[in-house]
Amino acid sequence: MRKPQRGAIGSAAAVLALVRLVARRGSVTVTEVSRELDVAVSTAHRLLATCVREGFARQDHVGGPYTVGPALHELTLVAGSNAVPLRDAGAEVLAALRDELGETVSLAILEGRHTRFVQSLEGRRSVRVSSRLGLLLPAHSTSGGKAMLAALSPDALRDRYPSHHLQATTARSITDWDDLRRELNRVRRRGWAANLGETDPAVAALGAAVLLGTGEPVAAVCVAAPMSRLGTAARLRALAPAVIAAASKIQQRMRGS
Repeated sequence: MRKPQRGAIGSAAAVLALVRLVARRGSVTVTEVSRELDVAVSTAHRLLATCVREGFARQDHVGGPYTVGPALHELTLVAGSNAVPLRDAGAEVLAALRDELGETVSLAILEGRHTRFVQSLEGRRSVRVSSRLGLLLPAHSTSGGKAMLAALSPDALRDRYPSHHLQATTARSITDWDDLRRELNRVRRRGWAANLGETDPAVAALGAAVLLGTGEPVAAVCVAAPMSRLGTAARLRALAPAVIAAASKIQQRMRGS
């Protein structure tokens, strides 16, 4: 039997990675696929077209997001899993967290070296952080991004930052690679990450990672508030248990438990 060419193996691996991405998130865009798989937009289009053709993804209208296709639903039924997509798992949990804390809460994912906010609910307070929905920010400067980066294996972290270059968004942003590694070590020890003015001088945030059964980060739960209200160690520690608990609930829902 003829051996498959190396390019064919690479394409197959990319398609499988995309199928996993769609299964985890429930919905993806071309931009998300391009960033997360580190491929050109044209390649992302081609991979998504393959998934649509084989039934692993679907697109209800041109330009819209790609969602879970019938083939993936069939696999889920065969496996007897009660797992649910990320966005469905997060909706009710985020609403409860917002009501509990009164602050703006969000669900974020990794896209390459960036964090994208895919769900966000504004806080109830008169002075609050506005919705983060759709924002794309450097992962190493956001609380959710740090929480997810801290959960990556050393090799996976290096793959995302081969040059160790860290973009500065504000004067508080971490720009030194060794400083970032030390920060991620702290995040691993305590289970949550903080952002004190690193993307906006007036905003503080706290985030905890949502993990798959393999330990791989799939998302992060974040809470953001004005620096004057959240920018102290005592306040961050006070809110951390609720954010960690919310991330754990989403994990359980995604795993069907």
